[in-house]
Amino acid sequence: MRYYIADCHFFHKALNTQMDQRGFDSVEQMNAYMIERWNEKVRKNDEVVILGDFSWGSLEETMEVLSVLKGKLYLIKGNHDRFIKDKNFDPGRFVWIKDYAELNENRRKVVLSHYPIACYNGQYRRDEAGNPKVYMLHGHIHSTQDQVYLDAYQDFIQKQIRPTIGGKMEHVPCQFINCFCMYSDYQPMTLDEWIEIDRKRREKLESSICI
Repeated sequence: MRYYIADCHFFHKALNTQMDQRGFDSVEQMNAYMIERWNEKVRKNDEVVILGDFSWGSLEETMEVLSVLKGKLYLIKGNHDRFIKDKNFDPGRFVWIKDYAELNENRRKVVLSHYPIACYNGQYRRDEAGNPKVYMLHGHIHSTQDQVYLDAYQDFIQKQIRPTIGGKMEHVPCQFINCFCMYSDYQPMTLDEWIEIDRKRREKLESSICI
């Protein structure tokens, strides 16, 4: 099984009271909860793709967390992953560390980047039933105002109509999914689970706007 998660920010104490307002009493409590949630789901041979900003801690602190997390880990670099720049960093805990990647996912493709990419590779591809074949998975924006802007951009793009190669008209595909850890209660999720989480988040947002 393959899972995805973004912006855990282990050891980032300020996120309990600022920006995310996670609400834990301490950074130790936050770390312990995220480790528990992770290991409740992930098994030894499962794959977990971390979409950046895994840890704000020192190399020693971060490696201690990595040693207790289950799964085969893959890291998309985030702007706050300072530990990988430490001269003593051993990347052996990760299968690979990249700035960007594309992976096959059950006859679909995922484009992986810490930062959302507006015109991602394969955006217009659909299957025979008209369903999207490519998803852009990212992190970075947490649940900030940038999420609102990105939602508005995606809604705008999806309402546009373009001619296909066969001459038919269709709406433009645009499938961003922010794998922000708080959206999944700090638990890595499969692509299909993230699709459902994102759908419910958008439905809740739309209903609140209507009210």
